Amino acid sequence: PAWGGFQRGYYRVGGPALAADWLGGAYLYKLYQRGGFLEGQIAILYVCGFASTVLFGLVSSSLVDRLGRKKSCVLFSLTYSICCLVKLSRDYLVLAVGRVLGGLSTALLFSAFEAWGGDEHVERYDWGGEWIAVTFSGGAFWNSIIAGGAGGTADFFGGGLGLGPVAPGGVSIPLLVLGGVFAVKNWDGGGGKKRAFSKGGGDGLKCLLSDQRVLLLGAIQALFESVIYIFIFLWTPVLDPHGAPLGIVFSAFMAASMLGSSLYRLAISKRYHLQPV
Repeated sequence: PAWGGFQRGYYRVGGPALAADWLGGAYLYKLYQRGGFLEGQIAILYVCGFASTVLFGLVSSSLVDRLGRKKSCVLFSLTYSICCLVKLSRDYLVLAVGRVLGGLSTALLFSAFEAWGGDEHVERYDWGGEWIAVTFSGGAFWNSIIAGGAGGTADFFGGGLGLGPVAPGGVSIPLLVLGGVFAVKNWDGGGGKKRAFSKGGGDGLKCLLSDQRVLLLGAIQALFESVIYIFIFLWTPVLDPHGAPLGIVFSAFMAASMLGSSLYRLAISKRYHLQPV
């Protein structure tokens, strides 16, 4: 019963947060295009978001440790809500600030929530380490389901109801409020070990430079992610002129992603023995 209650509490907060994050994906390019900006200007806005995610990602763990898990999740709800409201503007600098806030929110989304889940496993309930993998694996599965549903929802509000590319951001705000309220009511503070950023960053850099395998893995991942980001930027201007329903296309991408994860789990199962060596 404790295990089931914990998982429900974790997904109840993380689910709305992920849904709010995915809702903006289908119509983001079209949102900036609505302001009359050129492709190069839109590219700079995308870069602002990606770069701020990288920069805030370096300090997000230290920030979450100092602020506490619950407060960090509430901070995510607040910053991402402001990011969604900023999208109503057509001023270029205001939109750039919104992208920076979006980068901060993304860094918090992929640090605070998982940190709370891991801490609860180990410190509060003292469950085995393998149970953490079960929770996060379930979270990844539901993330794919939520992403697909978010694409359909964005298409319904943005295209079906004719509310335009700003509509998905407006739908995100109630979800963010809901997740923040659930975090305040059901989660403990969950403060972590307060480590100086210089020590954490130094340890990470030392590991990166001392082990060639870690450096190689990072290089491969960086190259792969760069291709993904180019794809994220280009798919809307390529398909939109042909009248493609952007939300449905986005849902198809997410379904393909879930299929890939399922095939990977099948490949490394005991039946096929395709584990990496």
